[in-house]
Amino acid sequence: MRSTEQSRLRQMVYAAMFGALTAVGALIVIPLQPLPITLQSFFTGLAGVLLGSRAGALSQVVYVLLGVIGLPVFAGGKAGIGTLFGPSGGYLLGFIVAAYLIGRIVEAKTDPGIAWIGMAVTLGYLAIYGLGTVQLAMITGFSWNKALMIGVVPFIVGDLLKLAACTWLGARFKPMIKLQGG
Repeated sequence: MRSTEQSRLRQMVYAAMFGALTAVGALIVIPLQPLPITLQSFFTGLAGVLLGSRAGALSQVVYVLLGVIGLPVFAGGKAGIGTLFGPSGGYLLGFIVAAYLIGRIVEAKTDPGIAWIGMAVTLGYLAIYGLGTVQLAMITGFSWNKALMIGVVPFIVGDLLKLAACTWLGARFKPMIKLQGG
């Protein structure tokens, strides 16, 4: 097998693995209404840091597609395409955007340090919040203020902890994951 084929295969395997990890992260739930706290964003951020923009985003596409086809991998065991059009759908689509954005920012540096990775993950989480809050407000009819109070504020402390863990683990393990070449 040629080096490029090995690299593509490795990217697909890692993307599938992080898609599955994001699904597992959805099973770890602290139930709040209308949006639960889960570890999905943690694995989304880690996918972006470790896999880069393309494979990181692909991992989240895999995750979302698993849920769309009916596997109960969304938070609270939800599944189906209807979830994408519900209050939490923007967050799910935000995972794809965030993984790509995080990966892109990390790829911009040859040797990204912990501060750079932390900034990338922070911007990725802001993308999740942004897309999620917009859809939450549109679907529920909430004001922007109420959507922020329901869809962002309760998650800030938990997401700061996930961001710190993701940043530290990402910086630690990034040198070990080789997706390009042999």
